[in-house]
Amino acid sequence: MSVLRSPSALTRETLAGIVTALALVPEVISFSFISGVDPKTALVASVVMCLIMSVIGGRPAMVTAAAGSIALVIGPMVHRYGVGYILPTILLAGAIQIAFGLGGLARLMRFIPRSVMIGFVNALGILIFMAQVPHVLGGSPAVYAMLLATLAIVLVMPRFTTAVPSALVAIVLVTAIAIFGGIAVPNVGGEGEMAPGLPGLTELTVPLTRETLAIIWAPALSVAFVGLLESLLTAKLVDEMTDTRSHKGRESWGLGVANIAAGFYGGIAGCAMIGQTVVNVKIGGGRSRVSTFVAGLVLLLLVTVLSGLMAQIPMVALAGVMMVVAVQTMDWHSVRPGTLRLMPLPETLVMVATVVLTVVTHNLAIGVGGGVLLAVMFFARRVAHVIEVRRLSDGARYEVEGPLFFASSNDLFEQFRYAEDPPRVTVDLSRAQIWDASTVAALDSIRTRYSNHDTEVSFEGLDARSIALHDRLTGRLG
Repeated sequence: MSVLRSPSALTRETLAGIVTALALVPEVISFSFISGVDPKTALVASVVMCLIMSVIGGRPAMVTAAAGSIALVIGPMVHRYGVGYILPTILLAGAIQIAFGLGGLARLMRFIPRSVMIGFVNALGILIFMAQVPHVLGGSPAVYAMLLATLAIVLVMPRFTTAVPSALVAIVLVTAIAIFGGIAVPNVGGEGEMAPGLPGLTELTVPLTRETLAIIWAPALSVAFVGLLESLLTAKLVDEMTDTRSHKGRESWGLGVANIAAGFYGGIAGCAMIGQTVVNVKIGGGRSRVSTFVAGLVLLLLVTVLSGLMAQIPMVALAGVMMVVAVQTMDWHSVRPGTLRLMPLPETLVMVATVVLTVVTHNLAIGVGGGVLLAVMFFARRVAHVIEVRRLSDGARYEVEGPLFFASSNDLFEQFRYAEDPPRVTVDLSRAQIWDASTVAALDSIRTRYSNHDTEVSFEGLDARSIALHDRLTGRLG
């Protein structure tokens, strides 16, 4: 690995990993309460995921850990049935993710429109910022002073030097001020008690029966696909940020392996963490697997040897860093008035719908799914009317141009003057293609309608693929 042969690159990756580990702590702890697992267990599970994905994941420098989106999915099941059902749920979800990756289904990501992708990024920027607000609002004057100090260091320091990540400097300095100045502010230790030592492997405490499967199958599917969706969208974002390519299939099955391993440590499943990934890639400058591997090792040290020191980190310092990350995550160009004036209205509506659904429900799957569904509706409406039919030679010849599929072919049937045309009609389809059975059925209906008027119609100009599909289905669709 070239990073290991370059001292400067290795230093950059190491420092990026350190600041990323610090940024992981508050989010993992806060989401552990939603899912119903112990904070220490959630942190250790995040260590497992981070280390494994650093080795086998398909997107270098992308951070994977216990995520809030997964906690929101699995939390209701845990509160209703108990923590014993977490392990079988995660095992099933991991198996689904492995099958998804090995089956090459990650290629489906190409069908997510750019407007949905922008909505996903903007929604997560808003959610990251909103999650930090409770750590600041209603605080003492010292909290606000530390917030200003954190923001000043993170924003101003890069103008003078980028040798050390400004976020790391801010966290260290603000923590030192709190400790040596004896300033009492909410800290990481107040978020959840860190029990000494490491948790052991989790035993399966529920029977593997049909009753168990009935409880876990729906949460497992949700965990699997929410995790895949967030990881693959984040991987696509990092691809653009770093101008490199990732292996989406490897990322998918690797996520399944990492989640199964994390499940055996009692933790919930996880996925890519966009906020911490932005910390690693943008603020820390991480570009390789070294940065995320270091993040996993540092997080392991923080929850074991350095747990006492970690507990003293002021929450406002971490919140300040993540606020900057939230602002940097947002695609501000997409919401500028000039951009909105230029963008087609349907694409803007899709972006807004994705943002609103994600922010209101705190569920990425609902937001992205709703955005994709709306985009499909707009697309179908638009392409349904893109075909053009020209009537030539007093109806003896028609020329059809445009894609013919289930939406546009319904329009096609209405474009002919059946009662007015001569006994022989030719329909030129050289500028069209048959995409589905609905079009074949529409052509059969046109032939039947002309036949009712004692008119013979012939279709010509189709390409080889369209001819094969037409010949196979014509007259057999009822």
